[in-house]
Amino acid sequence: QRQRGEGKQPCEHGVRGSCCRSPRITTRENMEDVDAAEDLIVKQHRKEKKDLQAKIQCMKNAVPKNDKKRRKQLVEEIAKLEADLNQKHEQELKQLINISGENKVDLAANGLQTLDLESEEQSDAKHGRVSKAQKRRDKKAALEKERESRIAEAEIENLSGSRHLEQQKLSQMLAARQLQIKQIPSDGHCLYRAVEDQLKERVGPVSLAELRTQTAQYMRGHPDDFLPFLTNASTGDMYTADEFERYCSEVANTAAWGGQLELRALTHVLQTPIEVIQADSPTIIVGEEYKKDTVTLVYMRHAFGLGEHYNSVEALKEPVNEEDV
Repeated sequence: QRQRGEGKQPCEHGVRGSCCRSPRITTRENMEDVDAAEDLIVKQHRKEKKDLQAKIQCMKNAVPKNDKKRRKQLVEEIAKLEADLNQKHEQELKQLINISGENKVDLAANGLQTLDLESEEQSDAKHGRVSKAQKRRDKKAALEKERESRIAEAEIENLSGSRHLEQQKLSQMLAARQLQIKQIPSDGHCLYRAVEDQLKERVGPVSLAELRTQTAQYMRGHPDDFLPFLTNASTGDMYTADEFERYCSEVANTAAWGGQLELRALTHVLQTPIEVIQADSPTIIVGEEYKKDTVTLVYMRHAFGLGEHYNSVEALKEPVNEEDV
């Protein structure tokens, strides 16, 4: 008489029979865990949307209703925040859908840290204790709340702090001259791009590369005009000839930020005066000896949180209607 299991193929452990049957991952318990993971994600998304709305309300309250231009910018900032959050939620839901049933259980148990700890928490609750898992969640929630608070404060600082006040003052100064700021990308080329923008309406296209190359060439040809203002940060000594050549090479070939020295070189290259309008300092004009129409730039100390930045200017446009935000 055959023994039970005789004739069956051995499993991967070499044992005949059914010791290693494929596990069933669609049990009622596992499905409940998957549903719980999905519910928790939905609840988290609902909370994040609610937190965003509170943050948006704080941002709205920080902007005066009569500041039409800033309120228009606020609408764009709010739209971006909402779009970013929606995209994040879509990605998280898509990721959950693509995860296999077994991995969903892992997500519910490990990622959300709730489903596999019920018995421990119930036991602690009977004895009036706070479980370690609950303490971890409370600590995580407190840190997240603190992070959100810092983000909201930063947004309000952007709206009511140095950057906003500087832009508001510059806008008023320019409006008195029927001008407004024309934004230039903050990519390290802002000085040259701003000059390029001003020149295209007068002399036609002048490329960024041309402006950088000609600026570096002028500086190389007139080292005595620039070397006294360039010192080695480590030694405090004036640049050597090799250091000056490296500096000029960076002006020509990299996105090195341009400042006062490059402005001076540009005025000679273009034989054009360059006017620089600032919020908290007098307007300066470099190259007054030239008689061509002045190129006007705006210098900002607090732009984009990146520090110093140059923008161009353009004719003042018709005032926009106040946005209902």
